[in-house]
Amino acid sequence: MLVLTRKPAETIRIGDSVVIKVIKAGRGRVKLGIDAPQDVRVLRGELVVEEPQPNKPLLKSPEPAVAAVTHFPHAV
Repeated sequence: MLVLTRKPAETIRIGDSVVIKVIKAGRGRVKLGIDAPQDVRVLRGELVVEEPQPNKPLLKSPEPAVAAVTHFPHAV
């Protein structure tokens, strides 16, 4: 596991198309903005039941529970 330290407004890039930006940090919480293509599924960890397997649902519930994705067109 790669562990990185970031300050608010700093970013982390994953591949060529995913950018994670620290929006706010403090009081034991971190607020992140994630800029990713629409075909990249972004979920909170507690929503994933197990490793994805063919013909098995990835989510605990049938409702879509995708985390909010904030668009940062100028994030680098």
